[in-house]
Amino acid sequence: MSGFLLALVRRARTDDGATSVEFVAMIPLIVALALGSWQGLVAGQAAWLSGGAAAAAARAHAVGADPRAAAKRALPAPLHRGLRVSTRDGEVTVRVAVPAVVGSRRLGSFAARAHLRDQGA
Repeated sequence: MSGFLLALVRRARTDDGATSVEFVAMIPLIVALALGSWQGLVAGQAAWLSGGAAAAAARAHAVGADPRAAAKRALPAPLHRGLRVSTRDGEVTVRVAVPAVVGSRRLGSFAARAHLRDQGA
């Protein structure tokens, strides 16, 4: 084997170890980015579903039913904790807490409002 080829083989052997170390060093960053993306999706879902829950609560309030129960039925179980429903002058406000992807904390909340005229007789 020529000296040039031997040098290439030696360099390839030493680069394999460096590449492995660099990849292992990147794993925490990859995990952090994945968790951050997942948390963004969870927050977006909470925001989206809070609007649907507010509409359901407003419909229930308009016909004299319990708006909190209607909002709770419109949400998946993980969003029940921290749910707040309030009514004022026919307007229903639903506040949904955003659950953390890691841990049991809440990371803020989203509020949505809806209004329907009273449908009672």
